[in-house]
Amino acid sequence: MTAQTPAAARTGNRDRRITSQAAGRPPEQHPFWERLESPLSTYYLLLATVAILLVIGLVMVLSASSITSLRQDQSSYTVFIKQAQFAVLGLIGAGIASRFSVATWKRLAVPVLLVAISLQLLVFTPLGVEVGGNRNWLVLGGFRLQPSELGKVALILYGASILSAKRKYLHRWSHAIVPLLLPVGAVVVGLVLLGRDLGTGLVLLAILTGIMWAAGISWRLFALAGAAFCALAVGLVYFSGNRMERINQWLSCTDVQQCWQSRHGQFALADGGLGGLGLGGSREKWLWLPEPHNDFIFAILGEELGLGGTLVVLALFALLALACYRVVLQTNDMFVRLATTGVMVWIIGQAMINIGAVIGLLPVIGVPLPLVSYGGSALVTTLGALGMVISFARGEPDAQQALAGRPSVWRRSLSVLSSTKGSRR
Repeated sequence: MTAQTPAAARTGNRDRRITSQAAGRPPEQHPFWERLESPLSTYYLLLATVAILLVIGLVMVLSASSITSLRQDQSSYTVFIKQAQFAVLGLIGAGIASRFSVATWKRLAVPVLLVAISLQLLVFTPLGVEVGGNRNWLVLGGFRLQPSELGKVALILYGASILSAKRKYLHRWSHAIVPLLLPVGAVVVGLVLLGRDLGTGLVLLAILTGIMWAAGISWRLFALAGAAFCALAVGLVYFSGNRMERINQWLSCTDVQQCWQSRHGQFALADGGLGGLGLGGSREKWLWLPEPHNDFIFAILGEELGLGGTLVVLALFALLALACYRVVLQTNDMFVRLATTGVMVWIIGQAMINIGAVIGLLPVIGVPLPLVSYGGSALVTTLGALGMVISFARGEPDAQQALAGRPSVWRRSLSVLSSTKGSRR
């Protein structure tokens, strides 16, 4: 007996269901693990994990920001309302992005890159503002935005486009260094580091590394680039008093006053225990823990929802990574593979940096938790990038065929209403 590939097995299962329905017999019942091989399983997994993480984030932003918002604006809902507005905007953008074709994403690579670099340059003009010692924000028309978030999307699109076009020549270093690493990677990452935003710079470097690794670049290039980056990071830390203080606090925290934020984040997790203090019951958010709704929202989540809540969030990020990995495995398009890898490295890597800082494994470098922390620029761009991955998942031939065979939401709603009226009669 010859072994069947997963695609052939899915086709055989679908044919047997169609045959059973045509013969008037009920469709065969399949085990749960066979249903996971459905062409739409990755698509629905992406939708479900993103939606749940977004809802958890909105709830936790409302809870974590209530005291700070009340103190600053005399209303407990100011920060939450802003985050909800950005969530709606991000969902609209993700919905539009999920309908784009792969060819459209390739055409957007250069325009998005040029816009991202232009906005990042504006940071060093009078339009730029400094927050927390980092000059990485713009004020345009009364709104603050962070151009480096768009730079992540630009780096993913341009890197995937260039490396997929040069896939036959990537065994030569020059074809990876000249079109991507030096003119683009150095400019995008360099401008962010020039604004002293080391956390975002690390995420950008992780994205660049992930894309090049997925493209099959030689490990020797990674060794040289890693050595150069380590030297650069040491220099940036050594010549920055703020970063040196954070590193010293992380390495030798002998006094709570010296590492107030990280220590109180650990206090919050310890107070939460297994079951948590209950939603809204955090004590640390009462002006004890700085940035409770932003960089340290994971600590508030652990305090209010306990170990169970933190494990649920970790499991959701793991499922999101699994969904992205399935997109990478199921596609034959090099651009889709590299772009999805870039988004996966971005979200999972940033989550690891944020959670590592909260639990004390890493120094505090000011990186938010994707989809959960407060921040309009981060939320909108993250949802847009995930909308791109969703477009890749629904763009697979089997998924397109399955979606085309399903009635629209409008038709399903009408059928439910008609059947309800018929039963009442």
